Amino acid sequence: MPVPWFLLSLALGRSPMVLSLEKLMGPQDTARCSPGLSCHLWDGDVLCLPGSIVSAPGPVLVPTRLQTELVLRCHQETDCDLCVRVAIHLAVHGHWEEPKDEDRSGRAADLELEEPRNAFLQAQVVLSFQAYPTARCVLLEVQVPAALVQPGQSVGSVVFDCFEAALGAEVRLWSYTQPRYQKELNLTQQLPDCKGLEVQDSIQSCWALPWLSVSADGDDVHLVLDVSEEQHFGLSLYWNQVQGPTKPWWHSNLTGPRNITLNHTDLFPCLCIQVWPLEPDSVRTSLCPFKEDPRAHRNLWRAARLRLLSPQGWQLNAPCLLLAEATLCWQAPGGGPCLSLVPPLSRENVTVNKTLELPLLNAHPNLCVQVSSWEKLQLQECLWADSLGALKDDMLLLETRGPQDNRSLCALEPSGCTPLLSQASTRAARLGEQLLQDLQSGQCLQLWEDDLRALWACPMDKYVHQRWALVWLACLLLASALFLLFLVKKNQVKGWLRLLKEDLRAGAVARGRATLLVYSAEDSGFERLVGALASALCQLPLRVAVDLWSRRELSAQGPLAWFHAQRRQTLQEGGVVVLLFSPGAVALCHEWLQDGASASAPHGPHDAFAASLSCVLPDFLQGRAPGRYVGAYFEGLLHSEAVPALFRSVPVFSLPSQLPDFLRTLQGPGTLRPGRLGERAKRVSRALQPALDQLLQPPGDPGDPEDGTRVGT
Repeated sequence: MPVPWFLLSLALGRSPMVLSLEKLMGPQDTARCSPGLSCHLWDGDVLCLPGSIVSAPGPVLVPTRLQTELVLRCHQETDCDLCVRVAIHLAVHGHWEEPKDEDRSGRAADLELEEPRNAFLQAQVVLSFQAYPTARCVLLEVQVPAALVQPGQSVGSVVFDCFEAALGAEVRLWSYTQPRYQKELNLTQQLPDCKGLEVQDSIQSCWALPWLSVSADGDDVHLVLDVSEEQHFGLSLYWNQVQGPTKPWWHSNLTGPRNITLNHTDLFPCLCIQVWPLEPDSVRTSLCPFKEDPRAHRNLWRAARLRLLSPQGWQLNAPCLLLAEATLCWQAPGGGPCLSLVPPLSRENVTVNKTLELPLLNAHPNLCVQVSSWEKLQLQECLWADSLGALKDDMLLLETRGPQDNRSLCALEPSGCTPLLSQASTRAARLGEQLLQDLQSGQCLQLWEDDLRALWACPMDKYVHQRWALVWLACLLLASALFLLFLVKKNQVKGWLRLLKEDLRAGAVARGRATLLVYSAEDSGFERLVGALASALCQLPLRVAVDLWSRRELSAQGPLAWFHAQRRQTLQEGGVVVLLFSPGAVALCHEWLQDGASASAPHGPHDAFAASLSCVLPDFLQGRAPGRYVGAYFEGLLHSEAVPALFRSVPVFSLPSQLPDFLRTLQGPGTLRPGRLGERAKRVSRALQPALDQLLQPPGDPGDPEDGTRVGT
C-alpha cells in the first residue's frame, strides 16, 4: 500500500503544515556519499536486469534501507519540477573465509600480496525508479576501506539526486547489487500534489489550480472553491475503492468561485474530491477528507448489504472498504438473540464485494450471517430466508465425536448446549429421546461437519402439533358455546357487533391515510416549503412519505427504485400520490411529453420527481389516475393554466387558498365534520405561510438566503 507523505486536515488551504522544499539548480544527476565512503555515478541510465541471487564469496556491500526526500529541480527560479532524492543505506553482508589448517602455511607467503587487493570493498548498486509513464535505472559504484568492514554493521549511505516525477504520482523504487546477493529492496510512495507543498510560485502547473477547503455547518458540509470569477474548472466526487476502478458519483464543469453543499447522509470514508482547471494537461488535486469522520462511518454501515449468491456463496456489498468479521448464528422464530455458532464454526475476515464461501453441507432458513467490526455487531441477515421460506421451529443439535466411535449430543439453546438425555427443564431435555430417535431415523438435516463435530437441524413441528391439539379442541368448544350464545341473545350480540364495527372504523381513521408527496427539488427554499407541508400533514393525522425524510434509502436504492416502491405501497394501502407542481416540475413534464427519452435520466442525485415521471405518466395516459393521484401548486409560484392539461384529469388544488378541499380529498369523504376540517386547514396554512413568504421574497431582499449549489440532497 502506498505510504502517504503527510496527513491532510479538513481545512486544506494554505497553512503552516505545507512542506517547503530545497531547490537544485541544473538538469544533471549527482551522487554523494557519507564520510569514509567513495562513490561514482555512471553516466546515463542502465538496463534494469536484477538477475538471480548468488552466494557471496566473502564480505560484500548490500543495500539495507531506502529513504526518500522531495526536492525541486529548477531550470529557472520559477520553472521547477518535483524531484525525488533517494538515500541508500549500506551494510556488510557475509564473513571472511577462514583458510584450512593445511593451507595456512602455504598461504602465509601470499598474505602480503592479497592485502593490497583487500584494502577496499567495492559494490555496484543499481537504483530503479518507476512513476508512470517514466522508468529509469542508474548505477552507483561504492567503495569502503577494509578497515571499516564489520559483518552485519552499517558502513554509511550514498545519496542520489534525483528522479523527476509528476505531482500526485505514485512512485516505486527498487535497489539491488550486481551481482545480486539478496532480495532487492523496494519502496512505494504517493507523492503529494500542489496542496501539500509550498510550490505555488515554483511549479507553473500549480499557478492556475483551484484552491478547495472543506468546512462543516450542522448537518451540512460545505466545499468552498477559491478561484477567480472567470476561471473554469472541473469538480468530481467519487468513491475511492481499494479494489477495482474508482466509482464516480457526481461530476460537473463549473465557473468559480463556488460554494457546494453536501448533506451529512452523503458522506462516506472513501468519498473523495478531485478538482482541476479546464486546461490541457492540467494538474488534478484529489483529497479524501472524510476518512475519520464518524458520520461517514455510520453512513457506510447503513449502506452495507449482505447478498446471497449461491447456496454457500455470499457477499458483503458496500461503497468503501470495511474491516469486519463474519460469523454464522442460529435464529429461532419468535425473536430473541441469534445463537452464535462460534465454536464450532470459526470467524472469518470479510472482504467487501468479494464472494465468500460458507462451509455448509446444506442451507437452512434459520442460519444467519452476522458481521461485526471492533467487537460491535453491525449487520445481521438470514440470507436463505427468501429462498427457503420463513424461519422454522427446528432444534439445532451439536454432535461431538470421541475415540472408539463414541459420540455425545446436545441441543443449542439460549441457556447453553443442553445434553439430550438430561434432567434439565428445557424443551430439548423433555424431548431428548424423541430427538435422538429422529436423528437415528434420518429425519434431521445435517448442516455442517468436520472430523470431530457436526451440526444437525431436527424439525419440531410434530411435537408442537401434539401440544396444541388440546388447545384447538378447547377453542372449538369455546366457538360452539359462543355460537349458541349468539342464537339465544341475537339482538344483544348484534348491538355489540355494531359498536365493534364503529370502533374499528374510528381506529382506521385515527391511523391516517397513506400520502406520498412528489416534487421537483429546485432549490433549498422550495424544499423547506415542501418539508413544512409534509410536517403539517402528519399532524392531521396522515401517514406522509417524502424523499426529504428518506435520504439514506434514496441514495442506496436510486430515485426510480425508491419512488416505485413507495408508490406501490401507498396505492396498495388505498392512499393517494400528491404531485406538487412548480416551474421546474412543469418544465420536466413538458420534456417528457415532447421527447420521453431525452428526459429519462434523473436531473440530480436525489431528484425523485424526474424519476417518477416514468411511472406516473402511464397512469394518466391510460386513464388510471383518478382516485389515485391529486395535484397541487403554491400560489405565487405557478398559475393554474401552467399545469399541463394531461394532469387536469385529477383534482388540482391551489395552496393555501383551497386547503379545505385539498385536505378533504386526502383524508377521504365523511372522515371529519366541516368545522374541524376548517380548523385543520387553518393550522396547515399557518405552517406553510413563513416558508412560502420567504420563497416569494425578491432576490435583492436582505433576507434572501445565500446562493449556493446543493449536491446530494
